[in-house]
Amino acid sequence: MRMMKAAAFIEKGRIELIEKPIPSPGPNDALLKITTTTICGTDIHILKGEYTVPRRLTIGHEPVGIIEKLGSNVKGFEEGQRALAGAICPSFTSYACQDGFPAQDGSYLPECRCHGYKATAGWRFGNVIDGTQAEYVLVPDAEANLALIPDGLTDEQVLMCPDVMSTGFKGAENANINIGDTVAIFAQGPIGLCATAGARLQGASLIIAVSSSPEKLMMAGKMGANVLLNYKETDVIDEIFKITAGRGVDASIECLGTQATFNQALRVLKPGGTLSSLGVYSDDIQLPVEAFAYGLGDHTIRTALCPGGKERMRRMMNVIQ
Repeated sequence: MRMMKAAAFIEKGRIELIEKPIPSPGPNDALLKITTTTICGTDIHILKGEYTVPRRLTIGHEPVGIIEKLGSNVKGFEEGQRALAGAICPSFTSYACQDGFPAQDGSYLPECRCHGYKATAGWRFGNVIDGTQAEYVLVPDAEANLALIPDGLTDEQVLMCPDVMSTGFKGAENANINIGDTVAIFAQGPIGLCATAGARLQGASLIIAVSSSPEKLMMAGKMGANVLLNYKETDVIDEIFKITAGRGVDASIECLGTQATFNQALRVLKPGGTLSSLGVYSDDIQLPVEAFAYGLGDHTIRTALCPGGKERMRRMMNVIQ
């Protein structure tokens, strides 16, 4: 039996590099030899015990590599080709997929209810199956989820496509941004930076980036932000209302997952504005009733899980090219 090294969750606060058998693909799967991957904030939530996963499950969900072996039913690919898969690998056959929410694929299955009442079962790597922090990973429903990497792009250039870029762009897509809109983006980590770039691509003319890190704010400026606000140095809410002449922003994108950033993102919205929430929340959050306009402000709050599938990945790589 061929073995591989994998980073596995052992218990709260403990991840170990262990030996595991290299998986064998079923008829609809592909085996990908990992050439590069990365960590995500969600992996940190798993490490802290905030998300429950099985003991010895391999973590990680950003696969970039070389096709090692294909299942008998998988068409359109060849062994040895460079490929990636989305962090979310839907089957595209379930009710959720057919209903337009492929990231929620399988949420009705009891075994997928890992995180409470509503699962995120389109997220399989490092959640319900072994993930990508290993020498090899099994890609399920490979024909629908593998995407070939163009020759002009390096593995490192496409590494953000499976999750960070797709998630950040989805935040901008969910924000109902129209050409000429004003958008505030709270937190400028990798997701926030991609949301900033996505807001610019969606047509926002004024993008306000909020962070406490001068380095991240500088990067946000390079990604398309016009106004850079350090919340440790200024009252962000007051400043945003000054910038918008008291109107508030057309849309806000929350990219951290804390009560404080959610409150700020809600408070700066104009009547009829949209809050697009991308943060992963570890605790309950509250809706401040006055910020929510007592339920009368025509506000929209939208949440999202990273879109997956080979077409989504192809589009992400097109943006890089």
